[in-house]
Amino acid sequence: MERAEKRELVGTLNEVFKNTGVVVVAHYQGLTVAQLQTLRGQMRAAGGSVKVAKNRLVKLALQGTDAEHISDLFTGPTVIAYSADPVTAPKVASDFAKTNDKFVILGGAMGATNLSPDGVKALATLPSLDELRGKLVGMIQRPPPASRVSFRPRRVSSPGCSEPMPRRTKRREAVPRKHNCSSLVRTDRRKSEKWLILASWSTSCRP
Repeated sequence: MERAEKRELVGTLNEVFKNTGVVVVAHYQGLTVAQLQTLRGQMRAAGGSVKVAKNRLVKLALQGTDAEHISDLFTGPTVIAYSADPVTAPKVASDFAKTNDKFVILGGAMGATNLSPDGVKALATLPSLDELRGKLVGMIQRPPPASRVSFRPRRVSSPGCSEPMPRRTKRREAVPRKHNCSSLVRTDRRKSEKWLILASWSTSCRP
């Protein structure tokens, strides 16, 4: 590799370490070219990238970045996998390691945070951004459960009484009292007779 090409590769890797969300470092000794191509394809399909470079150039690219603390991982044949989000690269790398024992995860970095092999596996268990988006869309589109509210007529009772108040009945109108006509006639007749006696008495007493 020419000096200009090495300088360009170091600059490219330096931008990767500065801007990427997570970096996974692994040994790949014993993997075939076809297996490496499979890893590249799976990582690309998920939104990540895989690069193989000389350890000396990678250490130069790490200088001045938050991930400089992982320089000690680059011994022997190493490969780096990275992605913008902190889940994609660990998930694809961990799944690939399950079916390829020659692919051994050494650790990684998430910004200034150092990741052990167990830390990389822990990130791999988290849901990806696509899975989170799918869950959010499903929650938004799901109709709310229908509320069951039953209405019952309320019986009103008087204060201090447990029994319901009785219905008020319509008050009967008073019936006018009828007079006895025969008694009135007898009374008037007696008065007339009395006045006739008095009138006759007064006439007889005149001189």
